[in-house]
Amino acid sequence: MTNYLLPILAVAFGIVLAFLFKQTKSFSTKLLLSFSGAFLLALTLFDLLPEVYEHLEGKQTGLFIMSGILLQIMLEFFSKGAEHGHIHIHKHETAFPWLLFISLCIHSFLEGFPIHQHNDMVYGVLVHKIPIAALITSYMLQSSFSKMQIVLFLVVFASMTPLGTLISNTVELVAGYVYYINAIVIGIFFHISTIILFESSEGHKFNLSKLMVIVLGVVVAYLI
Repeated sequence: MTNYLLPILAVAFGIVLAFLFKQTKSFSTKLLLSFSGAFLLALTLFDLLPEVYEHLEGKQTGLFIMSGILLQIMLEFFSKGAEHGHIHIHKHETAFPWLLFISLCIHSFLEGFPIHQHNDMVYGVLVHKIPIAALITSYMLQSSFSKMQIVLFLVVFASMTPLGTLISNTVELVAGYVYYINAIVIGIFFHISTIILFESSEGHKFNLSKLMVIVLGVVVAYLI
């Protein structure tokens, strides 16, 4: 049950942060984003990647991981990078952002698949979702969308990861392809986390605070 609840709680916590910190990208949010990128990348390398390579042929695994990277690049063409903190909603925009919504839902749905076999991965998704949910909420609140539209957006977004976990646990047809799907998710995680880490060094300047939270993210992922 925890595996289903934690991703939802992560979005809820992100929403709370959005109300506490009115700035769309406060310094604390940037640090949390950097931590989440390092934590997700390290957890993928330590837990998810070895498991997939154990069950699939090496070159085939690489092919599916690359497919995941390409899939995420395609999703970002529509979401404009919202999965790693880039959200562009104009204040006077009234049309519902369907492309952003669908892209985020697909991303969230897929990231729920590896959780059922790798309990630690739920913590990677948890930490990843908190800053993203905070940023999405902040930008949505600054838009001209109705409160009902914003609530529905966030509710569906929060439910997609548990839905992916539920399907991977209960649908027998999916069980035979779970490692292939996990390999695709690895590619998605690789792309998201590395983009976050590259962007965390603004102008390629040394930033001790961000370096410390990145190292902390790797250490915590190794110890759990």
